Amino acid sequence: MSVRIGIIGGTGVYDPNILENIRDEQIETEYGLTRVKIGEYKGKAIAFMARHGEDHSVPPHLVNYRANIAGLQKLGVKSIFATAAVGSLNSAMEPENFVFVDQFLDFTKVRKNTFFEGGEKGVVHLDMTEPYCPELRKTLTQAAHTLGLTAHSTGTYVCAEGPRFETPAEIRMYRQLGGDLVGMTSVPEVVLAREAQMCYATICMVTNFAAGISPNKLTHQEVVDVMSKNVINLRSLIMAAIDNLDENRTCLCHRSPADLSAVGD
Repeated sequence: MSVRIGIIGGTGVYDPNILENIRDEQIETEYGLTRVKIGEYKGKAIAFMARHGEDHSVPPHLVNYRANIAGLQKLGVKSIFATAAVGSLNSAMEPENFVFVDQFLDFTKVRKNTFFEGGEKGVVHLDMTEPYCPELRKTLTQAAHTLGLTAHSTGTYVCAEGPRFETPAEIRMYRQLGGDLVGMTSVPEVVLAREAQMCYATICMVTNFAAGISPNKLTHQEVVDVMSKNVINLRSLIMAAIDNLDENRTCLCHRSPADLSAVGD
């Protein structure tokens, strides 16, 4: 059975009671080794990847994003649902809300963010007008409505380098630039997925208001507590979306990067 659907996220998303016939697999790529769990859900093969490692030991700026996406590509994955815990800059996006972001602002600094570094693969200037797959986002929005979950169908994700939290001054800047949420993982993951001809959507779970907005100092435990409280809804949302997804569908996201690139000067 070919694997067409992938989930990238924290270990809280994975539940052995959801998938059947689970096996662990190591995938060797030119960017390094990556690990996945592969199982079945209602006849569909699903690959689950713990972005930070199963013991959450890899900080966001050191995740091997290229190996992870290349590994899923080798499996044949064409649609990726990625989860992310985020802080909110937007008063309408409250803790425990879900947001299916449609844009990002990239403030990362040290990450390998492309498969195309010249040489044999050439130079590609990838169009990112719609970085997050509109079809997957629509599927998620419909699933959230069916489940009665509070969800926002659009939003701008600010990707910070981490692993530290942001300063109130940074948050003020992000808000002035149009950011709604802040996190540390969506970039370069979303870019690499598009380069690899995959549909990609980020499911953001708001865990707190960001620094300078929240009345309290930020802690990692606060994030963990809200994730734990809301993880059942998150799992239900993902599985409902997968249930409604035609795994063999075609999409503009599947076009070759060369077809999506612009000529640079």
